[in-house]
Amino acid sequence: MRKLAKLFSAVNKANLWRYLKALWLLRRDRRTPRAAKIVAFLTLAYALSPVDLIPDFIPVLGLLDDLVLIPLGVALVVKLLPPGLWTEMLAAADQWQARLPSMIWGLALVLVIWLAVLGVATKWLIQNL
Repeated sequence: MRKLAKLFSAVNKANLWRYLKALWLLRRDRRTPRAAKIVAFLTLAYALSPVDLIPDFIPVLGLLDDLVLIPLGVALVVKLLPPGLWTEMLAAADQWQARLPSMIWGLALVLVIWLAVLGVATKWLIQNL
């Protein structure tokens, strides 16, 4: 529980944009391992998607998914990186002035997940009714 509280306190709103910029820069760096690039892309796609997995108007759960999934994605990327590369990307993110784009891939990812959940639920209902 202490690690989770530490993770939440480390990723506040000001640092979130910095971390997302660093993830964006990591995606294009040749020194980034393939697994870290994939996790960085998925984290960015979800964070910058115009649609959330659980809509924000649903009490507690709507905001909880953002508080859990994005920091976990960032933490996993950091674990997969060679030493020193994350600090280098954070420094580059501080200097970077461009805006992060809205990612249509994030929308597609969320829609695919919802369609898969809907398909599994439909199959379960058909089998159990």
